[in-house]
Amino acid sequence: MKKITVVIPAYNEEERITATVQAIKSLPLEVQIIVVNDGSGDNTSRRAREQGVKVIDLKSNRGKGGAMNAAVPWLDTDIVAFIDGDLGSSAAEAYKIIEPVLNNQCDLCIASFPPPTKKGGFGLVKGTAARAIRKAGNIEVNAPLSGQRAMTREVLQAVTPFAEAYGVELGMSIRALRQGFRIMEVPTTMSHNETGRDLRGFIHRGKQFLDVLRVISKETRGSI
Repeated sequence: MKKITVVIPAYNEEERITATVQAIKSLPLEVQIIVVNDGSGDNTSRRAREQGVKVIDLKSNRGKGGAMNAAVPWLDTDIVAFIDGDLGSSAAEAYKIIEPVLNNQCDLCIASFPPPTKKGGFGLVKGTAARAIRKAGNIEVNAPLSGQRAMTREVLQAVTPFAEAYGVELGMSIRALRQGFRIMEVPTTMSHNETGRDLRGFIHRGKQFLDVLRVISKETRGSI
């Protein structure tokens, strides 16, 4: 039987981490769960420990990619899935990205989300990332920045260390495609906290766009 590990990077997610972990526990699969508490200032770590799962506590906030990198030395597994800490009960949809990898339908499986419930950005970041992936692997994707991903041990070894900023997912896809791994997207009904068209949302997307450009420059040497 293949060993499966689900890694949950979490920053100040005390309100949702319990539901997220419980949803992963409900999967019709035997999985190990690792929560990476990314320097949270709230009770994220305590809430996760109450669920009886392994928790890695980082002293300071390293960002999502940094939290993912912190989990890598602990991953003695055949398949690993990375799931955001704010998914809550919708994290139960993780089986949709794990099973295609488990069944050898692909090497890296990515969850796409339903349309957002509120207006966000104007598609600049997403479109830029999608074009970079198209250039790297001649494939069309709907969710180039989705953080919900499952992969084989071989893919994990090929795409680490992860970029330690908002470009982590894009960098992962480009590296995997360039090394010949098979990528699949699957639709899910996952949901998490959405950013809107307010100042906070635009600041977030601005940082994300800069990180995406940095990853494209690094991974493609400016060819895109």
